[in-house]
Amino acid sequence: MNQTSKETFDQEVNKRRTFAIISHPDAGKTTLTEKLLLFGGAIRLAGTVKGRKASKHATSDWMEIEKQRGISVTSSVMQFEYEGHKVNILDTPGHQDFSEDTYRTLTAADSAVMLIDSAKGVEAQTMKLFEVCRKRGIPIFTFINKMDREGQNPFDLLEEIENVLGIRSFPMNWPIGSGKQLCGVYDRHATRVELFQGDNHDEIKVQNVSGYDDEIIKNITTDYLFESLNEDLQLLDVAGDPFDYEKVKQGELTPVFFGSAINNFGVQTFLDNFLKLAPTPAPRESNQGQISPSDKNFSGFVFKIQANMNPAHRDRIAFLRICSGEFDRGMSVKHIRTGKNIKLAQPQQFMAQDRDIVEQAYAGDIIGLFDPGIFKIGDSLSVKANIEFDELPTFPPELFAKVIVKNALKNKQFQKGIEQLTDEGTVQYFQSISGDEKILGVVGQLQFEVFEYRMKVEYGVDIELHRLSYQLSRWIQADQIEPSKFRINSQLVFDKKGNHVALFENEYAMRTSMEKNENVQFLENPPQ
Repeated sequence: MNQTSKETFDQEVNKRRTFAIISHPDAGKTTLTEKLLLFGGAIRLAGTVKGRKASKHATSDWMEIEKQRGISVTSSVMQFEYEGHKVNILDTPGHQDFSEDTYRTLTAADSAVMLIDSAKGVEAQTMKLFEVCRKRGIPIFTFINKMDREGQNPFDLLEEIENVLGIRSFPMNWPIGSGKQLCGVYDRHATRVELFQGDNHDEIKVQNVSGYDDEIIKNITTDYLFESLNEDLQLLDVAGDPFDYEKVKQGELTPVFFGSAINNFGVQTFLDNFLKLAPTPAPRESNQGQISPSDKNFSGFVFKIQANMNPAHRDRIAFLRICSGEFDRGMSVKHIRTGKNIKLAQPQQFMAQDRDIVEQAYAGDIIGLFDPGIFKIGDSLSVKANIEFDELPTFPPELFAKVIVKNALKNKQFQKGIEQLTDEGTVQYFQSISGDEKILGVVGQLQFEVFEYRMKVEYGVDIELHRLSYQLSRWIQADQIEPSKFRINSQLVFDKKGNHVALFENEYAMRTSMEKNENVQFLENPPQ
């Protein structure tokens, strides 16, 4: 690159903000995503996700089963421009049954937005996803949602965040009332008030004030709420944590925002502040050390594969996080796992299932690559040979079911479905040693339902699932395997690659097998 293009390149990379939204189911994550897209001009009308029978559906929920059930069951990727930034949102499934998809998606994010229901506080799935973010050391921003409903005291919510999650907090704004008494939020940094207007929140009404004791605030609220606001903010000024940007960057302090996504309230304030504070693309660890986004050599990794995003074309898309350099349509890169050079001719960027061909992209961007079946989750691509990014997390299945294909003539379609859906990481597939049993392994029950649905709708295959009593799985590594030693409350099977896997009914059965086979390694994940 010459000096001018290098400056342009650095400017482009620094515009990128790539983040994931994490939450427990029903905290309002998909609604918040839609409102962010609305402010970015990416959609004109936000879909409603209030009920399964709604005529409009969430923009980020593109799969038919998601529209029917009113939940997100797969991560989706959306990009838009806002105030000079290129924003990449990774909307993840909130449901715990799809943790694997969410965990892998988080590896492609530079920061996370943690959404919390003001009435329910920190919930189980939020804790799990927070831990993943913490291990990666990425900045976490908190949006406390549904302030228009009766909920917990804001101080109790902050205390819960700090005690349950172990992260300090700094409220960037503070609610004036809540539930039916909600009047607005006070912006502590900009010293202004955003007024709550109920359902009619198409235009944001903001008033600048001299401080939280300003007469303007007194005039829009009751004496009780005005006094409470002043007491709360005085307490925060004296006893609250100071704002420390370095701690935010290290994931040790979370900026907290209050609002109501369904009413568009507090969302723009959040977005404006978030984009100022959120990090630019971060370096990624590889076998060659840290790869800087400013490195001019293109590199990236596949963190997700999705089949049949467009039912009319039955296509398959590999989602790639660009880690360094500049991407140009049609460029040739090395597929590190296979050692082959491949041409990236149909790169795409997304608004859920809607997509546009992209001519250029930069470090921090997420692009979709047409996949004729050559990519696997975790694959690294680079113009410079032998850069392999750190392995993505995988999880041993905990629920198992025998699969029966109702129509034997559909076996070819079944095999195609199994191949594609296991490549996505949706399920894991095993066969008995004799080869006469087909077995699925998943992390959560809902994955079985989605698998059954997609097999029927996308591949035309009716199946029956019969639950098995196994609860644990371990990959077996040994010079010689003796199936007879795994018979007590266990079953030995082959995975897709032909590795031996032992399925156990309980911890006792697993420990017994381990004691009987001292020379055998029992691995939680498939051997590399």
